[in-house]
Amino acid sequence: MKWPWRKRYDELDEEIRAHIEMSAHERQERGESADEARAAARREFGNVGLVKETTRDTWSDVWIERLWQDVQYGLRMMRRGPGFTIIAVLTVALGIGATSAVFSAVDRILFRSLPYPQDDRLVSFGLKVPITTNEFMLAMDYIEWRRAPSPFAQMASMVPGERNFDLTERNPIRVTFAAVDSHFLPTFGIQPILGRNFTSEEDRPHVPRVALLSYGLWRSRYGGDPNIVGRSVPLDGQPTRIIGVLPADFEMPLLTRADLLIPEALDEASMTRGRPQMALFTFARLKPGLTIAQSRAALQPLFAQTMKVDPAFRNEVELSVRSLRERQMGDAKLASLVLLGSVLALLLLASTNVANLLLARAAVRQRETAVRVALGATTARLVRQAVTESMLLSLAGAVAGCWVAYGLLRLFVSIAPQGIPRLQQATIDLRVLLVTLAVALVSGLVFGLAPVWRQPKPDILTGKDAQPISPSPLRQILVTSQIAVSLVLLTGASLLLRSLWKLQNVPLGMDAQNLVTAEIRLGPYKYPQEVQQRAFFEQLQTRLKQIPGINSLALSDSVPPSYGMMTIDSNIEIPGRSRTPQGTGVVAFREVTPDYFSTLETKILEGRGFRDDDLFPGEKVVIVSDALARRLFPNGDALGKSMRFDVNGSWRTIVGVAADVQNNAIEQQSYPEFYIPWKDDPEEYFGIANIIIRTPVNPDTVAKWVRSEVSSIDPEQPVSIQTMAQRVSKLADRPRFNAVLLTLFALIGVCLAAIGMYGVVGFLVAQRTHEIGVRMALGAAPRDILRLVFGSVAQWTVAGALLGIGGSWFVARMLQTLIFQVPPHDPWLFCGAVLLLVSIAFVAGYIPARRATRVDPMVALRYE
Repeated sequence: MKWPWRKRYDELDEEIRAHIEMSAHERQERGESADEARAAARREFGNVGLVKETTRDTWSDVWIERLWQDVQYGLRMMRRGPGFTIIAVLTVALGIGATSAVFSAVDRILFRSLPYPQDDRLVSFGLKVPITTNEFMLAMDYIEWRRAPSPFAQMASMVPGERNFDLTERNPIRVTFAAVDSHFLPTFGIQPILGRNFTSEEDRPHVPRVALLSYGLWRSRYGGDPNIVGRSVPLDGQPTRIIGVLPADFEMPLLTRADLLIPEALDEASMTRGRPQMALFTFARLKPGLTIAQSRAALQPLFAQTMKVDPAFRNEVELSVRSLRERQMGDAKLASLVLLGSVLALLLLASTNVANLLLARAAVRQRETAVRVALGATTARLVRQAVTESMLLSLAGAVAGCWVAYGLLRLFVSIAPQGIPRLQQATIDLRVLLVTLAVALVSGLVFGLAPVWRQPKPDILTGKDAQPISPSPLRQILVTSQIAVSLVLLTGASLLLRSLWKLQNVPLGMDAQNLVTAEIRLGPYKYPQEVQQRAFFEQLQTRLKQIPGINSLALSDSVPPSYGMMTIDSNIEIPGRSRTPQGTGVVAFREVTPDYFSTLETKILEGRGFRDDDLFPGEKVVIVSDALARRLFPNGDALGKSMRFDVNGSWRTIVGVAADVQNNAIEQQSYPEFYIPWKDDPEEYFGIANIIIRTPVNPDTVAKWVRSEVSSIDPEQPVSIQTMAQRVSKLADRPRFNAVLLTLFALIGVCLAAIGMYGVVGFLVAQRTHEIGVRMALGAAPRDILRLVFGSVAQWTVAGALLGIGGSWFVARMLQTLIFQVPPHDPWLFCGAVLLLVSIAFVAGYIPARRATRVDPMVALRYE
């Protein structure tokens, strides 16, 4: 192939030669000899080759031509060694593919902007108490804060939790809605693509209902009809006017699903201090130039005023202001950083393996490189050629790595538990492809420079290379680093696996086998009255108890391991004992039917369980857990005592002490708990019930029974059914996901380290074949040869293990919040990881070392 400028260079060359001949002829006519005339003419016009170089248009043309030559040379080398090329490309593809897959999964968590204008100014704020991990505000406080001067340009609120409507207009479906105030969309900088937002008049109680449609519901249910605005649709039998459609990329700030937005409609007129109030999640947009710390300081006067109104909570409550990203991501941020760090370690292992391969090939091609040096090749040209060749390998690996990334990402999504922020949105898009390209270029540069640190001397062409070349310290450094990184991955994976085993063996205080749970949430519009809700559940309970195969059945407002309703121990009052406003302990409570304890097989340690007559409104009894009994009555005399958990509540008599049940996230300490009879207080009735069934029958069959009975009472009522074992298993889903991924990366890393060790030892044996032959000819035994080879292996392994232990100690501290009941610096786990890695390293080194003992001395002595 001729570059476009090559023809012009040749033409210039001919012109210059013609001028030289003409000048020489003229000098001869003036009496100069032919040789003197030609020499003078060349001095006048310059060397032809030099003129050709200097007549090129730009240096970029020279660079492009030489680069193309290097690319052609690199492609020829790849074709000449297909085995080497395949191994190198697959190694690079594995490292880059895993990196791209993990980056695409964590990109939206760690790096990508939130889908709101100026998202860095959005914050979540409110009161933080021990009974919840997230800040919130009571409705009355929120209204007062919104009216007062604040560091916020705008404030918004929403009612927590997902709720459902029945959309009964042709083909009834169940849709999820979120109740928000009229400031919600403006605070987040969102404009409906059709219609408008709520007005303040529409965001009030007892006014005609309006709603905003999500883009997905608008497209799927109404086919993207632009005339949907203004149409009235029936939600739970109530006419609701659609006033707008939300953008396609709109998402709720807590990443919950919402098919509809409806007004929050706070009833300010009915709100007075001392009455139960609605809890809200609150958000705001900071004023320009303000930081989160400054806004927190500016809110202190409002917070202090709120604490004066509710002094009993003063020591339990703190003010919280944090970025919306931090609120959304929670503990997923640390897990994402751990996974990203582990996959970068895997990429480092893959790069060092390819660097070792290139070092081995560079040693084999020393004579060829020496020839190039002898012919005048500069170091810069050799470096450029080596880097170009490694870049070709890296880019080929990146192309294959995109397919690896696609497969791994689909695997991550399929095995990931619910609740990982934005994982379902992860995809191999242009941003990920650009990162993949950047990683490929950097990796190619890193392992491409490895072979050029030591250039061969031209002396190798004199035939004096009978002695093998000295081993490269760079190869040994690379192997040592591989062992160190692999040990760090192994230690991290061991900690997470040990923690997972602990999580899965936490005592629950109940028998989770043969238990089926069904959650039912009655719509507040379809079942507005307490008597309607009570009648529904009583009828359903009666029907289910008549089914053969159901051994026991109970109802509760919540099911462990969740904690249900919560309070703090300073709210609990004992006769003759003052409240303890400094108390900060969290206490859970549930409303249950009499068969609750027998169905769960939770033991009653003292006293009795509930009886049917305890369900009468006049009977005020309570059962406390063993932990709560010990906290309230250290002397062990809880039975027969009275207590109440609300200053305006009823006094209740303790009739029993139940065994403790795991009622918190299984990686955390359980809360003390008390139980009250099922729905004996109409003011606390919210139409939510969990049916707990103990049965040896197949859970799928039980699910059909439950759905059939629910449908016979209300055909439009949905029900969520799962086994207790599934509920418990889901609590370990996130730790299991983290442990599986880190273990996968650790195993791949160990395999790469073993391959690297095998390659280095094999190359070392090949280099020292002549020396080994001489030693064996002089009487060295096979064990002496093994000792010689394993001496080097031991040095690299010990050095790598020492470095790895230091790195593992640091990583274990990072993982401290992700592990459960496992000391971060567990010496047994560290020793086990070191022994496993050392064993693998010595097995990888034994195969080529064993081969060295079979070297024929006569063949080795004729080496080159």
